[in-house]
Amino acid sequence: MPYSSLNEFVEFLEKKGELVRIQDEVDPVLEITAIADKVSKSPQGGKALLFEKPKGSPYPVLINAFGSYKRMSWALGVENLEEHAGAIRELMELKPPKGFVEKLKFLPKLADIAKFPPTEAGKGACQEVVETRPDLTALPVLKCWPQDGGRFITFPLVYTQDPETGARNIGMYRMQVYDAATTGMHWQVHHGGAGHHRKAEKMGKRLEVAVALGGDPALTYAATAPLPEGIDELLFAGFLRKKSVELVKCETVDLRVHADADFVLEGYVEAGERRLEGPFGDHTGYYSLADQYPVFHVTCITRRKNPIYPTTLVGKPPMEDGYLGKATERLFLPLMQKMLPEITDIELPVEGIFHNLAIVSIDKQYPQHARKVMFALWGLGQMMLNKILVIVDKDTNVHDYGQVLWRVGNCMDAKRDVVVTEGPLDVLDHTSPMWAWGGKMGIDATKKWKEEGFNREWPEELVMDPSVEQRVLPILKKYGLVK
Repeated sequence: MPYSSLNEFVEFLEKKGELVRIQDEVDPVLEITAIADKVSKSPQGGKALLFEKPKGSPYPVLINAFGSYKRMSWALGVENLEEHAGAIRELMELKPPKGFVEKLKFLPKLADIAKFPPTEAGKGACQEVVETRPDLTALPVLKCWPQDGGRFITFPLVYTQDPETGARNIGMYRMQVYDAATTGMHWQVHHGGAGHHRKAEKMGKRLEVAVALGGDPALTYAATAPLPEGIDELLFAGFLRKKSVELVKCETVDLRVHADADFVLEGYVEAGERRLEGPFGDHTGYYSLADQYPVFHVTCITRRKNPIYPTTLVGKPPMEDGYLGKATERLFLPLMQKMLPEITDIELPVEGIFHNLAIVSIDKQYPQHARKVMFALWGLGQMMLNKILVIVDKDTNVHDYGQVLWRVGNCMDAKRDVVVTEGPLDVLDHTSPMWAWGGKMGIDATKKWKEEGFNREWPEELVMDPSVEQRVLPILKKYGLVK
């Protein structure tokens, strides 16, 4: 079932024993994040935290809500992320029915899909209070790390529209608070919001922006998802929550936002205006450097009567954002497999900083198949930002790092099997010699074939005789050597 509000999700987590209410006064400047950092690095991601008395603000702060596999799954309305992956895979495999009986079976699926488009309501809970004299300093915005350039809104859902086509984009971009009515807008060059801004600037136009905080957590995840070009984040959120997202028109800009949000910041970004933004302690575990970014001017704030301020902390992994990355890994595997059916599984290690490091298993069918997959993935959506790509055979468990390293050590020749090339990289990558592009490395750790120029005999792997294993099993169990 979808959540009608962020508060409903909080109540759900509390019933599950996954929420800690902190009633002491805690400062949003470093203190909240110092606590969240310790908790997020505890086993299984610790608990979600609700700070009820943040210093200087009347609004409670929710952090680490997505910070475990089970909470990430619950946020999307399932017990296991593979449920959504299975539903996506089923959609990918839908074929037009032929016979009458097949058409009858097909109708419920079409009816289910038809529920997903967003709908428009007159008013929403996010507009219970309207503040036409906005004051961002009333929000419990965090200063996350000691050398940060200021306080940053870290969980915003940023709504924009293409100034030419009107197509909507919802992305998540950090926002440094400069004063009561202005923030930075960290639009990274490869993302949708930045594309809308570039078009508006070329046209010499102001770009209207609405920033929503909170609401059903499925929407927060959808804003982070690397959706294919042209797929609406609200349509995807509707698919995840099995219910259409209700939208309301903003008060001062011609944009629509989800009605169940806790806060909505309305405003605009002026063409040509830039301001120094950062530094910021980022998900790489390093401070991203200060740079010039667009400026967001807030014209109005609307909110619930009793809102919750959702936020997150990024830094050295593991942290809460790693579980958002894991959701993407599982949910987008079927889409990758639709385009590259030879892919059998993928692992994005949390320590590899999302797309920087990827391990992919394939059903190898022909010589140099691994290289074909490398170059295909480097040209596929946000995978273009991948820096290190390891390809293994389908019998390798990509989630078992010991097994992967064993394959790399035994199936890879450094001269023959390592591909080094150049291409786009994350703008936050501080290692590249140039901004937003640099070196990439692909490692072919599949077994090599004679057709690939391997003329020696490839040895057999060590495998115990199954009949012998069965004979000794009673002895193992008798002495408690296995369960």
